[in-house]
Amino acid sequence: MIDAMNAVEAMTDPEKRAKAIGEVMADQAERGKRWREMRRQVVLEMRAQDPPVSYRKIAAALGVGLATVQDIERGYTGSGKDRPRAKPSAE
Repeated sequence: MIDAMNAVEAMTDPEKRAKAIGEVMADQAERGKRWREMRRQVVLEMRAQDPPVSYRKIAAALGVGLATVQDIERGYTGSGKDRPRAKPSAE
């Protein structure tokens, strides 16, 4: 996959390169949605095991951070700066 992206960047014809980049970017937007959901299903299946796989083990297996696994499980896909804040507890 990386080789294919490098091949697009190495295209000598700027118009053909720009067209190929546009095609890849358009496809990536839609494919990204499907891939995020596929990854989320893996996380949910791992957490549903008895006993549940730990967040740390899932993070190591998927090559992402602990907080990312927790966000994936919750279905959150936004940037960190827009992450929903926990509601303060009523005391």
